[in-house]
Amino acid sequence: MYSFSLEFDSDEMDLQKFDWEDVKQIRSAGYQSLSIERDDRKRDPLTVVGVLHLTEDKAILTADDQVFEFDRDKIISISVGSTKEADLWVGDISLGFNIRSGNSELIDSSFSANAKRRTSGSRIVIDYIGNFSKAESVETSNNHRLNSYLDLFRTRNSFWRVVSAEYYRDRFKNINNQLSLGTAFGYQIIRNSKTEWEVSGGIGALYKQFVSVEAGEDSENTSPALGLGTKYETDFTKWLEFLFDFSFQLVDKDSGSYIHHMVSTLESDLIGDLELDISFVWDRVEDPQPAEDGTVPQQNDFQLIVGISYEF
Repeated sequence: MYSFSLEFDSDEMDLQKFDWEDVKQIRSAGYQSLSIERDDRKRDPLTVVGVLHLTEDKAILTADDQVFEFDRDKIISISVGSTKEADLWVGDISLGFNIRSGNSELIDSSFSANAKRRTSGSRIVIDYIGNFSKAESVETSNNHRLNSYLDLFRTRNSFWRVVSAEYYRDRFKNINNQLSLGTAFGYQIIRNSKTEWEVSGGIGALYKQFVSVEAGEDSENTSPALGLGTKYETDFTKWLEFLFDFSFQLVDKDSGSYIHHMVSTLESDLIGDLELDISFVWDRVEDPQPAEDGTVPQQNDFQLIVGISYEF
């Protein structure tokens, strides 16, 4: 159970999702792991593993000869109490076409992937998006963005992003390598079975290596960074979902002054685990680094991606 939506998966019924407020009782066949909010919110949540019996107001877990009982409204999340690593992961992969305007204008191919490792007390998220194309045997697009973070749930609405990391590369924007590391705290403004909206903010550092620079300029730069971000997800219907992810960093002028990355996606169910995704991506660098010949990359890059994704 995450964001007040209960997921139930079986070979006979496939994956079913229920609004948390509609669930009157649960009797688990195996062990479940629960993250419980303490009365003293300054302390880390309590994690308890056992066979779960949930009623309308209580959560009762039995492990060996011990019985634990908690108020239902103290539950932060529920996950499988399995020791099998594969049971903790979910994700999707997507292939699509990419219509670009900005530093390169063409129709090319795109690939994206997302994976989440979820326990009752933490989550690890890994995201990748890449674009590659050639026109008349000439490479016209080649960029890659890989980011990951580890969150620890503090209460039902707050979390600590212990570490976040992102790698980015786009030679057409004069970026040979870009790596950022940081830590942040976040708060979930809305968290229910239909909608989830969170904000986060923290500090870190940004390292940037340029493809080429003008005479007398450094080919690489490291800058402190202040980062802010927000994520919004909502279900318009049972088959149509909207996702919005926006983050930006304030860095020194040599690294671009202001950098942001935005992804807005509509996901529609097709057949089984297949979905149709339509995404709009907007990347901006306020002060791009001029290349050796004086060419200045455009500030904005836009992408419209239509793809088919598979959930696993």
